[in-house]
Amino acid sequence: MLKKNDIVTLTITDLTNEGMGVAKYEGYVLFVPKTAIGDVISAKVLKTLTSHGFAKCEKIITPSETRKDVDCPVFTKCGGCLFRHITYEAELAIKKSWVDEHFRRIGKLDIACDRIIPSPAENGYRNKAQIPCGEDKDGNLSFGFFAPHSHRIIPSENCLLQPDFYADITKTVEKWMKQYQIKPYNEETHKGILRHLFIRDGRVSGEVMVCLVSNSDKLPHADALIKMLLATNPKITSIVLNVNKKPNNEILGLKCITLYGKDTIRDTLCGVSFDISPLSFYQVNHDGAEVLYHTAAEFAELTEGDTLLDLYCGVGTIGLSMANKAGKLIGVEVIPAAVENAKENARRNGVINAEFICADAGEAAKKLAADDMKPDVVIVDPPRKGCGKDVIEAMKTLSPRRIVMVSCNSATAARDCARLKEIGYEPVKMRAVDMFPRTGHVECVILMTKVQL
Repeated sequence: MLKKNDIVTLTITDLTNEGMGVAKYEGYVLFVPKTAIGDVISAKVLKTLTSHGFAKCEKIITPSETRKDVDCPVFTKCGGCLFRHITYEAELAIKKSWVDEHFRRIGKLDIACDRIIPSPAENGYRNKAQIPCGEDKDGNLSFGFFAPHSHRIIPSENCLLQPDFYADITKTVEKWMKQYQIKPYNEETHKGILRHLFIRDGRVSGEVMVCLVSNSDKLPHADALIKMLLATNPKITSIVLNVNKKPNNEILGLKCITLYGKDTIRDTLCGVSFDISPLSFYQVNHDGAEVLYHTAAEFAELTEGDTLLDLYCGVGTIGLSMANKAGKLIGVEVIPAAVENAKENARRNGVINAEFICADAGEAAKKLAADDMKPDVVIVDPPRKGCGKDVIEAMKTLSPRRIVMVSCNSATAARDCARLKEIGYEPVKMRAVDMFPRTGHVECVILMTKVQL
């Protein structure tokens, strides 16, 4: 039996969605971070449990053919990227295998992705960054990203997943804090002011929002910061203070105070113009989202007289992108600010066949079913935890001919599709779309059709 500190030779045969290489030593499973499928390594055992253990790579004896040079100085420390050490082609193959395996093992469904569509860009694709602010052990101001499974900030001057100008904005805020002695928030004492720096940009409009997440209703020396930010980037059209005084890990509070410019920024996705507030959900990969939504529209096969129900609709992005193909669009979202954004987005784009309901997806679906509303097609884009059981139950009464699920978590999607099969829907087609290159996330789109009895 292996024990801690043993040195063993391993061949990596798989990768988990946490970036762990998988190997077996005399039948015993070991997980080794930052390795690649095909690596032959010398590894040191760190921990052993009954069914598996953990080890670290001491030396690469024979590198995998999929390995590439790492292009980020904090890759081994930061908790953001998992796959900067392998080729993008290898990453895509791994992600497709994850989705297929979840549907086979969790869903017990006989379906696999017809393909995986790569992101149009591997780097610089993020149009949103939530950058934590704190102090290191020596009391120095630090902006960066959390280390895996911790709240220890790893300083990062220029994250490759973000556009270069995000780093310039971050440096300006850091300079302002040092100049005016603005203290970062301390999670242990709950004192200090700045918790996070939140940046968004519109890829089509070019508009930039800077949001300061604060432990206070007022931001000291805000006028000075505004001048410094506008001098750094003249495309900044919105500077917002988000107030979060809660002693927890939530990033954003519910109160937003506009310090400069507009309350929102505008962007165009799939030909539809959207206003985006700090609290609005909006896909972080603009060009990838267009690929994702075109895939969902392809699966939906809407016709002119169809009623489309868009559950978990956010600011209306998916539904509004398809509204011109349907007779009527009904969107459901639980966040009031997002619903107001969705209504305004519909008005501004001249979409007159849409209505939006502020409600929990499950409650709204049950109410629509009770009102004998029969959608032809339902689009569901749930959070990572998946659909609630009440949503699945409501589908039985709503009885659409087609359900298109868009999911950022193929494990919960597989579970939900298995539940949909129990109420009379069959999976017909599935496709993976990589919206998050170099990370452990992948989107998938699944078409479920009603079984004709």
